[in-house]
Amino acid sequence: MNSLTLHITNGDSTTNYLKQLHFSGDFITWREMLCEGKTTTDIGSETFWKHRFEFLKSSYKVSKQKFINYTLKEYRNLCKKKETKEIVLWFDHDLFCQINMIAVISWLKVYRKGYAISLVTNNKPKGTKKPKSLSELTQNQVLQHYKNRVSLTQDDIEYADYIWQLYCSDSPLRLETVYKYNPMSPFTHLADALAAHLLRFPSIKNGLNQLENTILETANTHQFSSKKQLVHQLIETQTTYGFGDIQYDHHIEQLHKLFTSFNPVKLSRKGKKVLENQLNFYGELRNENLYLGGAKKYSFLFNNQSEKLLQITS
Repeated sequence: MNSLTLHITNGDSTTNYLKQLHFSGDFITWREMLCEGKTTTDIGSETFWKHRFEFLKSSYKVSKQKFINYTLKEYRNLCKKKETKEIVLWFDHDLFCQINMIAVISWLKVYRKGYAISLVTNNKPKGTKKPKSLSELTQNQVLQHYKNRVSLTQDDIEYADYIWQLYCSDSPLRLETVYKYNPMSPFTHLADALAAHLLRFPSIKNGLNQLENTILETANTHQFSSKKQLVHQLIETQTTYGFGDIQYDHHIEQLHKLFTSFNPVKLSRKGKKVLENQLNFYGELRNENLYLGGAKKYSFLFNNQSEKLLQITS
């Protein structure tokens, strides 16, 4: 017998929590991190998965077997689930989840045309500084969020797909001009996530992007006895990105030349000069194989004065 509801979630913690709360229906966990590495618009194609595996292998040492078992098998399970009354999307507010969300909606637009699709997302509870993730909500809050889920219109689906196409283009300049101008959008967190995405291109001031500068600033203004403490602080304070320890470890490693030690955490003299914009680190960081969506990370610079991106031409 086919289930009437298919839940597509942002991670195993949300899936497990919903099952624990006895939500009826089938579950698919979207196990990807499309906010990092090269993406192409043709989700699910051989080319798409080839790019994704190459990135995850080179940046996060993911084996082919783990990629197949963890990501591809779950994707193939999604492909099989064709008979359902409603598809419910569960995605958090952060960059990590929002990029995954528009990718999933783009896939649904192509392969589940005409299906009823709804969205559950988290909002900031009253009296709190930051939104809680879906898996951190109480049972009553989860049930209320589910009750208040938003049914996506065809226009909503087209808009999410359009943003995904722009995210995967070889230039972020078009995305920069359109992402904030859709006041009727039910994707209430998408504009903030895309703003954070655009700030991931290197600054014209010192060659580091906002996240990399934040890592240096956090390390410089605290006394951490270990890199683990630095990572914990970043997870607690940098909620816009939705990164975990694996992502922060990776980003810190890219900046290792700017540290003299991680036990305790200490910036080098060069690291302090970069942080103070006295030295530009762009040349040492530049890597032609690093992508943010469809764009090469180091082919664009963020101009801090105009708050606009500039394309590097050569």
